[in-house]
Amino acid sequence: MKLGSNKKAGTYIDLFSGCGGFSLGLGKAGWTGLFAVERDPMAFETFKYNLIDGKYNHFNWPSWLPQESTTIQDILENYPKELASLKGSVDLIAGGPPCQGFSLAGRRNSSDPRNKLSEEYMNMVKIVSPKYLVLENVRGFNSKFKDAKGEREKLPYSMVVKARLEKLGYHIFTDYLHSEHYGVPQKRTRFIMIGIRSDLFQNDIDPFQVLASLRLDFLNKKNLPNRPVNVKSAIGDLETSKYPLIYHSGSITQGFKKIDYKPPRRLNAYQKLMREGLKGIKPNSLRIARHRPETIEKFKTILELCQPGKGLSDEHKKIIGTKKQVISVLNPKEPSRTLTTLPDDLLHYSEPRILTVRENARIQSFPDDYVFRGKYTTGGSRRTQECPRYTQVGNAVPPLLGEVLGELIKDIKCSLK
Repeated sequence: MKLGSNKKAGTYIDLFSGCGGFSLGLGKAGWTGLFAVERDPMAFETFKYNLIDGKYNHFNWPSWLPQESTTIQDILENYPKELASLKGSVDLIAGGPPCQGFSLAGRRNSSDPRNKLSEEYMNMVKIVSPKYLVLENVRGFNSKFKDAKGEREKLPYSMVVKARLEKLGYHIFTDYLHSEHYGVPQKRTRFIMIGIRSDLFQNDIDPFQVLASLRLDFLNKKNLPNRPVNVKSAIGDLETSKYPLIYHSGSITQGFKKIDYKPPRRLNAYQKLMREGLKGIKPNSLRIARHRPETIEKFKTILELCQPGKGLSDEHKKIIGTKKQVISVLNPKEPSRTLTTLPDDLLHYSEPRILTVRENARIQSFPDDYVFRGKYTTGGSRRTQECPRYTQVGNAVPPLLGEVLGELIKDIKCSLK
C-alpha cells in the first residue's frame, strides 16, 4: 500500500503527551492537534516551545483550555461541558499512559498508582468518543503481574483496558511494534493498541496488516535504508573527539562544557533526516556530563570489559564494584538498546561517558532543531516528581514511530469513508 500525501488526516488529542514525541510524529503525518495533556511543567514547557509556539506548531488549541501543564482528571472536572461538546467530532485520541509500574526493565509493581492512569485515558475516550484510538505502552503492559503470594494474575492489565474499550464501542487490535523497523536507531519494542469505533469498522480491516504494507514506502519516503539504523550512523557526528569543547554553564573552570558542533560535509541518510533543512544550525542539549576522575576511570574499565550491546555480567559488576541493575555499552554497529530515563544506564561506545541529551534525542529520532527545556537531571526524592531533559527524552514516543502510526490511522480513515 502506498502512502498518500494528499490524504487528509484529521484532528487529534494527545494524552500523557510528555515532551511531544507522539505529537511531533502525528504533525509530520498531516494531523492537526486540538490539545495535549501533560502533568509535568518541564515536559510541557518543551512541548509548548516546539509544538505550540515554535516551528512544529500544528495545534488549533481551544480558547477554553489554558496552555499549561495539567492532568486529565483536572480537565474532566473543570471543563465537562466543553469536553461534552467535542463528542464525536474528534478523529483520534493518542497517548501513552506512564508505564513505570509495567516496565520489564525495572521493578514491576502492580500497585504503582501510575498504572491506573490508563483509566483516565478511558474516561476521556468515553466522553469525547473519537473515531480512532492509539495507545502506546511498554511490553510489560501486556504481561501478567505476580500477586503478593507470587502467583500470576489471570489477565495482564492491557486486556482489562481492551475489554473496557470494547464496552465503550470500539474494535480493538493489539500487537508489538519494533521501533528499529521504522527507522528509529533503537531496539525499542512497544505494545500498541489500536481502536476503531464500531460504527466505522469494516471486517476486512486489520490495522497491523495495513501497517506492515506501509513500512517500506515509509522508509523510502524518509530516504532510509530497509535495514536497522545503527548507533554510529545516528550519533557518530557528535563524538567529542571531533570538536573542541567550549563553555556551557557554571563556573569557567569547574562548570559544564559542550561540543562546538559543526555539521560534517557528508552526512549519512539518517543524519540528513535529523538535520533536514538546518544547514549549519547547532542543536541544543549538547552539554557533556561532568564526570569525576574516578568515574571516568570506572567507565574506561567498563568499556574494556563489557561486550558492546550487552549488559554487564554479575562477575564484571563485582570487579567494578557496582550494584547497579542495568548498565551496558552501546554497540556502534547495531541499534541502541532501549533508552531509559536514567542517563547512566548506557555508556558511549568509544568515549568513557554517558550520552548527551542530544545523542539520546537522535537515538529517539527527534530532529536536531527540536529544543529541550528545563533541568538536565534531577535526583533523590524529586526523581519520581520531576521530568528533566534526560527523562523527557527517555519517556518519549519516538517521533518516527508516531509518524508511521499517524500515517496508518490516516490510511484507515480514508479507506473507511
